Amino acid sequence: MKALRFTAADTVSVDELEVPRIAADEVLVAARSVGICHSDIELLEGRYIIPFSYPVIPGHEWSGEIVETGADVTEFAPGDRVVGECVIGDDHFGFSISGAAAEFFVAKPAWLHRLPDSLSFTDGALVEPFSCGYHALMKAGNVNASDTVVVFGAGPIGLGVTAGAAALGARTITVEPAPGRAEAARKLGAEVVLDPTAGPIAEQVAEATGGVGGTVVIEATGRPSVMADVLEVAAHGARVVYVGIDVGGSAPAALGLIQSKELSIRGIIGSPGVWPETLRFLARAGLDLSDLVTGRFPMERAAAAIAASRDTAKNIKVHLEFRAAR
Repeated sequence: MKALRFTAADTVSVDELEVPRIAADEVLVAARSVGICHSDIELLEGRYIIPFSYPVIPGHEWSGEIVETGADVTEFAPGDRVVGECVIGDDHFGFSISGAAAEFFVAKPAWLHRLPDSLSFTDGALVEPFSCGYHALMKAGNVNASDTVVVFGAGPIGLGVTAGAAALGARTITVEPAPGRAEAARKLGAEVVLDPTAGPIAEQVAEATGGVGGTVVIEATGRPSVMADVLEVAAHGARVVYVGIDVGGSAPAALGLIQSKELSIRGIIGSPGVWPETLRFLARAGLDLSDLVTGRFPMERAAAAIAASRDTAKNIKVHLEFRAAR
């Protein structure tokens, strides 16, 4: 089988490997669609938020089809369409343990969820980034039509937040300078899109909200300077959630605003425990996230796919697509 491997920092290869054998409590999955994430680029560059070692097969945003089950597996059967979580106890699938960017890979049933019939394999590979945005909204608490949600960043997670907040009925304002991503935010339900390069963002948000600010503010860029801006645009008593990940950066921030505005602040990593709810939400809300995939590549062109994913001016989300069968 073919597998994408990171063999050293900034070193990518597509290798021919043996199809892995499964234990009695495991399943063999044939990959169908695998997204490339900013975290994968951090992994390739030799940095990630938990320890890892090369070589490693990346791929934590995926959908697939079960092709074989171990003798003790009763929850799934060959032919089941599945997606899987990436935070597995102390391990991160696709980081500290090898992931889904291979024609076949091994998984444990406890990691997996059935993909609803109404969702395509492309939709399935978007569940992981959308689940992070959905998790942020749930951590903010009771987001509804009475709220003004300000979302910083229109990457895949920020766009998921935008779509989810709009589906919940909230007035949604997205902050994004890139025209293509700004347009994607509008299509997914942003009532207002603000360009932070056009002037002080706190002033722009104040104007858009009649001086109130965002009752919910979600930071999805992971940029320290933007993380500081969040405090400036939050309304009094706002619920603030940081979902964008920064590794070791810093920026000056007006920390006194946390007290003077009586802000409730949460930080989250990933989306543990909310995948069943996320899948039900996506299936019932009828959200079409497929436009987020702006590049599709076969496994043989994995290096080109990674290069395309780094070109964030042109691409929002790049997927590797597979058709292997046994």
